Amino acid sequence: METVCKIVDSNVNSQLNYTQAVDILNAGEVVAFPTETVYGLGAVATNDYAVKKIFEAKGRPSDNPLIVHIGTKEEVELYIENIPEVAMKCMDLFWPGPLTLVMPVKPNVLAKSVTAGLNTVGIRMPDHPVALALLHHIKKPLAAPSANRSGKPSPTEAIHVKDDLQGYIPYILDGGSTGIGLESTVLDVTHEPPVILRPGGITKEMLEEAIGPVIQPTTIEQHMESTPKAPGMKYTHYAPNAPVYLIHCDKKKVEQAIQQLHSQGHKVALLAPESFVNISVDYYFSIGVAANKEEMGAALYHALRACDKTQATLILATTTSTEGVGAAIMNRLEKAAGGKWYIT
Repeated sequence: METVCKIVDSNVNSQLNYTQAVDILNAGEVVAFPTETVYGLGAVATNDYAVKKIFEAKGRPSDNPLIVHIGTKEEVELYIENIPEVAMKCMDLFWPGPLTLVMPVKPNVLAKSVTAGLNTVGIRMPDHPVALALLHHIKKPLAAPSANRSGKPSPTEAIHVKDDLQGYIPYILDGGSTGIGLESTVLDVTHEPPVILRPGGITKEMLEEAIGPVIQPTTIEQHMESTPKAPGMKYTHYAPNAPVYLIHCDKKKVEQAIQQLHSQGHKVALLAPESFVNISVDYYFSIGVAANKEEMGAALYHALRACDKTQATLILATTTSTEGVGAAIMNRLEKAAGGKWYIT
């Protein structure tokens, strides 16, 4: 399959590119497009034949549910059985934006593959001009997980999508680099109080200020259910080719680890704040200023993918606190490492 990539931005007359994307989607195919979080791989969410092509292209397990993207708040009532009051408040405050709301799904409206057999579905309204333009053009809901091969770091640029899915999908809308760089927060509002199934750009602190108490399960608690209710809860995600090990953000410990690994014959890639730039290591990738969690989140996937362009045999990733967006960063790092820590 030939994969076509077309640029859509304010400097390009993009009408034809949107028309082509809509035609491809209406024909039951998939299209990759940017959101404010990461690039998504979209299919019409009411077409089970089309949605299954997402799983095929990604190599994604079929019991991993998909998030549905919509272009207006008014569309929610088409797919949700009963919209909780807390959900309405979240929509008013955080949509469009990086917040997915898990709610009771109406039967026989969305494709069965979208919900993976659950009686709930995650819905969000993205805050990106290209994503919203595509949704407004097609006037249909799009099921869209991240546009990468399953288990790999999520794509924050169109070139990342091409690296993973060239030959697997027909069309990519290139809207430049995404902003947030971490997938949306997933909030299950079928519980009281609501439960964060996946941390993201809308933090626990932001939610609690708006709607009151919110539960954010620990990593261990997230793995207690046999069936995931949100993307990323059951399978290893975000992993580059070389094994990733977490290490405390301590220069002395990092230097000791690098020395030990070099003595074992490893070539080491280090993902760390910019203050680590002078450490002697084979490959160094800055994830920004340690105090700026938003900057770190935006740089994380790009840095993980950059490791695949090196000869590194092991990757050390420094940790951060779980305050604010730090919870989302640590969630992704723990999954990338499969929970492995490097102990000096």
